[in-house]
Amino acid sequence: MERANYRIIGIDPGSRLTGYGVIEVADRKVHYVASGCINAQQGELPERLGIIYRGITQIIQDFSPSEFAIESIFMAKNASSALKLGQARGVAIAAGVAKDLPVFEYAAREVKKATVGTGRANKEQVAHMVRVLLKLPGIPQADAADALAIALCHVNTASISET
Repeated sequence: MERANYRIIGIDPGSRLTGYGVIEVADRKVHYVASGCINAQQGELPERLGIIYRGITQIIQDFSPSEFAIESIFMAKNASSALKLGQARGVAIAAGVAKDLPVFEYAAREVKKATVGTGRANKEQVAHMVRVLLKLPGIPQADAADALAIALCHVNTASISET
């Protein structure tokens, strides 16, 4: 059964900068709605996590997505970075769940493959394809482009699993 119009929020989590992207699927076409970054660079980690949680909660209230897509965890170069990223992901997911959104997780390689066609694409290639696919006038900020790519990956994955 095909879904009617719906919105997806994509999240590229980070403990200092969390990207978000909101897209809408209407009449089998994908449309850009909004994107940006939640800047949580000031303060200790608990304060930054609060900023991320409140920021995502506000974006959900402002744009009313019906689905939540986030990048799944990957192995960072050091344990401290991985733990901070995991905590940022956790508060992002908690914000979505608190608003009763279903949460979908995608590996970075899966997002790149769905957006660019190869799981080894670099950030510039992802940002370029996001601009092309969403017909944007310019390339979005890197974290926002990644979040939009996550949302696009969800649209592609969800439509494949429905057929």
